[in-house]
Amino acid sequence: MCHPCDELVTCPGLPQTSLSFAYFAKALSGSYMKSTITQLERRFDIPSYLIGIIDGSFEIGNLLVIAFVSYFGAKLHRPKIIAIGCILMSFGTFLIAMPHFIIGRYKIETSARSSLNSTSNLSPCPESSPESTRAGYRPSRESSVSMWIYVFLGNVLRGIGETPVQPLGISYIDDYAQSENAALYIGFVQTMSVIGPVFGYLLGSLCAKIYVDIGYVDMETVTITPGDARWVGAWWLGYLIAGTITLMSAVPFWFLPKSLPIPVDKHDTRCTPEQTRFIKDSQTMEHKFRPEEPANLHQMAKDFVPTVKSLLGNPVYIIYLCVTIIQFNSLIGMVTYKPKYIEQHYGQSASKANFLMGMINIPAVALGMFSGGVVMKKYKLGIMGAAKFAFGTSLLGYFLSLFFLAMSCENSKVAGITVSYTGYEPSLFSDCNSGCLCSRREWDPVCGENGITYVSPCLAGCASSTGYGRNTVFDNCRCVALADSQPGNLTATLGQCPRRDSCDRIFPYFLALSVLSSFIISLGGTPGFMLLVRCIKPELKSLALGVHTLATRTLAGIPAPIYFGAIIDTTCLKWGYKMCGGRGACRIYNTSAYRIVYLGLTLGLRTVSFFLCILGFAVLKRHIKREEKYALTNGSAELESLKKEENSSIHCEQFILALDCNPDRETRL
Repeated sequence: MCHPCDELVTCPGLPQTSLSFAYFAKALSGSYMKSTITQLERRFDIPSYLIGIIDGSFEIGNLLVIAFVSYFGAKLHRPKIIAIGCILMSFGTFLIAMPHFIIGRYKIETSARSSLNSTSNLSPCPESSPESTRAGYRPSRESSVSMWIYVFLGNVLRGIGETPVQPLGISYIDDYAQSENAALYIGFVQTMSVIGPVFGYLLGSLCAKIYVDIGYVDMETVTITPGDARWVGAWWLGYLIAGTITLMSAVPFWFLPKSLPIPVDKHDTRCTPEQTRFIKDSQTMEHKFRPEEPANLHQMAKDFVPTVKSLLGNPVYIIYLCVTIIQFNSLIGMVTYKPKYIEQHYGQSASKANFLMGMINIPAVALGMFSGGVVMKKYKLGIMGAAKFAFGTSLLGYFLSLFFLAMSCENSKVAGITVSYTGYEPSLFSDCNSGCLCSRREWDPVCGENGITYVSPCLAGCASSTGYGRNTVFDNCRCVALADSQPGNLTATLGQCPRRDSCDRIFPYFLALSVLSSFIISLGGTPGFMLLVRCIKPELKSLALGVHTLATRTLAGIPAPIYFGAIIDTTCLKWGYKMCGGRGACRIYNTSAYRIVYLGLTLGLRTVSFFLCILGFAVLKRHIKREEKYALTNGSAELESLKKEENSSIHCEQFILALDCNPDRETRL
C-alpha cells in the first residue's frame, strides 16, 4: 500500500504497477493482432503468406533496435525510454487501423436485391457477360491492393516501441525492489503478460461479431453472416481500443525518476562484501546497480569476441539453441493459424474461434507454465532433472497431438469444386447452367435444398429470385434438380450450406484435446528455461539470454508465419479476385489437405527437435560429469570456504539474483 509521501518515488507500488499495465497493454495488442488475421486477409484480399509477412513484421521492428535499446537505454533515463516505447506502440497500433478510414466501404459480390422495391437486379442467369453488368457486384476499391502496407508498417512500429519495455522495465524493478519483494513484483508483472492475451482474444471475438462498416451501412442490406467466408468484422475498432490502452500505459513512466533509492536500514547486512559489491555507499541512501562495465568502447569490443567465442563453444547451449529454434517455429506457426484452422476445418466463425483461444487455450498454457515451476521447486530438480522433465512433457504432448490428425471433417460439398453436378470430374460449368453466361471468378455461394453449396446462383442455374437482402430465395434452379432426390424442389438460399452434424460432434473433443496437450507441453516451459540458465557460466547469462532471444525471433518469429501461410495457400480450392484482376483471398480450402499440411508441418518440426534432444542428453551428461570431476579435484579448501558462507549465501540468493549467491551452483553444473 502506498503511504503518504513527499515524493512520488517513495510510493513503492507505482513502478511495478506501471510496468504491469505496460505488459498488459503490449500483450493485449499483440494477441489482438493474431485474432484479426482472417479479417485482414479478407478485407485486403491478400493470401495467407502475406498475412505471415505482416505478422512477422513485429519481430523485424524489434530486431532493428533491440541491441541499441538494451545497451544505451540502460544508461539513460529508463522510465522515459519505456514511456517513449509505449507511445510508439500506440501510434503503430493506430496506424494499423488507419486503412479502414481511407479505403472506403467494404463491398461484396452478391446477387441479392438491396431492397424490396429495387429494380436494378438482373436475372441470376444473365445472357451477357456478368463482369460488366452484374448488379450489386462492387469490388473493393483498387487502393485496397496496397492498404496492407500500412498494417505492415504499423506492426513494425509496434515492434520498435515494445523493445525497451521488458529489458529496461525488469531491470528497473529489480534495481529498486527489496530482496524479499523482487520475485513477487516481477512475478506480478509476468502475470499481466499472460492475462493480456486473454483479453486480446476476447476483444477479437467481440469485434469479429460486428460488421466492418457498422454505423455506415444499413445492416438490413448486409446479405452475409459472421459464418460466411466473405464476412469481415470491425477489425479496426479493436486496434483503436488497444492503441488507447497502450497510450495510457505511457503516462505513469513520465513521472518516475531515473533511479529509485532504498533506505540503508532495509539493505541486508548479512551478505559478504564480495556479495554486496554492487551496493554503492552513501550517507543516507544506497542504490542497487548492475556490475561494473568496461570503461570504454575499445575495452568492450576487445572483450566481446572472446566472450561470444566462449558462449558458442558450449555444446549444451548450442544444442539447446537449435532445439528451441525448431520448436519455436512449430509453436509460432501453429498459434498464428490456429483460429483460422478452427474456422476452416470445423466451420466455426472467427468470433467463436477467438473466444475459444482466449478463454480456453491461453489459460491452459499459463496454468501449465506455473505448474511446471511448482513441480521444479517441490522436487528440487537439478539440471538433468529439468532436462528430462521438459523433454518428457514435450514428448507426451506430441503423442497427444497426433490424435488431431484423426479428428477430421469432410470437405464442404460445393458443386463444381468438391463434388460434380453429374457424377463426373468436378467442373464449374455443366449442361444445367450452360445457358447462362456465368463468371468463374465470383464467389456468391447459395445453398440448394439438396444440401449442396453452389458457387453462385448463376452456376446453380437459377432463373429468378424473390425477397430481398438476407431473405432472398432463388427459384427454378436447374442444377439443384440434378442432385435432388425430390423432383420440383428447385430453390436455393444465400450462403453456404451448414456442416454435417458429425463435424459438430467431433469439435468438442478437438477442444478438450487441444487444452490438455497445451497444458502438458507448457509444463516443460519453466524447467526448459532453467536449463538454459544453469548450463551457462554466471558471467555469460545475460549474453546467452540475448543471443537466445535474437536467434528465436530471427529464425522462428519472422519466417514461421510466412512459410506456414504459403503452405496453407497451396490447399485453396477457390480464390477470390480483385478488381484489377489479381488473385485475392481464398474463399474455400480443401479441409483434408489443410489439416494434413498444417498439422503435419507442426508435428514434423517437433519430430526433428526430438532427435536433437537425444544428442543433447548425451552432451549434457558428459558436461555434468566433467564439472563434477573438476569440483572433486579442486581440493577441500574451496569446499570448506563454501560451507562457511552457506547460510548467508542462501539468505542473499534473491537479493543478488544477477550475481547468483547460491554456494553449490558449481557442483550442480
